Amino acid sequence: MDFFARALLKIFAVALLAGTLQGQQAAKPAGAQTASKPDPGAITDDVYRNATFGFTYKAAFGWVDRTREMREDSDEDSSADSNSAKKSVLLLATFERPPEATGDSVNSAVVVAAEEVASYPGLRSAEQYFGPLTELTKAKGLTVVNEPYEFQVGDKQLVRGDFSKALGNLTMYQSTLVMIEKGYVVSFTFIAGSEDEADQLVEGLSFGKKETPASRK
Repeated sequence: MDFFARALLKIFAVALLAGTLQGQQAAKPAGAQTASKPDPGAITDDVYRNATFGFTYKAAFGWVDRTREMREDSDEDSSADSNSAKKSVLLLATFERPPEATGDSVNSAVVVAAEEVASYPGLRSAEQYFGPLTELTKAKGLTVVNEPYEFQVGDKQLVRGDFSKALGNLTMYQSTLVMIEKGYVVSFTFIAGSEDEADQLVEGLSFGKKETPASRK
């Protein structure tokens, strides 16, 4: 797997902190229960469906699914680091072209991960999750385009943050949507070569049976 794919895995599909939120030292409540293992979901006819969190994602025709390979890499990293926080469950990792293929444009991607809220003592809201996420993205050379804001997808309210990074003559745009559901922090990360393209990728996400376009609130 190439560097770009591994970087995505490290940033969006594993735990961002080892047991604490920045500025939050609250202990894990006694007797706290572990969330049930979520449905990994499946892709049929270019549509990914997840029963646990009640969402679907429609990828563009011809995109390359790398969920299994990246999930296996995540499991290997988890096994190698027994002292690390519980790793995320990678739900979806799909790319416009194979990560190992070279190209003259940003390789657009969609990565969805779920991580137990219990891994983040003190976490109370999706917006709060952007504290450590923003620190990590900045450490990877990205800059903040839009601070976290409420974002509606159908009847579901999430929190969204937007970032960008210069890649030579290109600019990579990243939009991450976050929600807390059934004991998990679920993050939806969209990588694209322009802000408009990132918005188009977000539009593939829907909740429930009725597919309603996503929109900024």
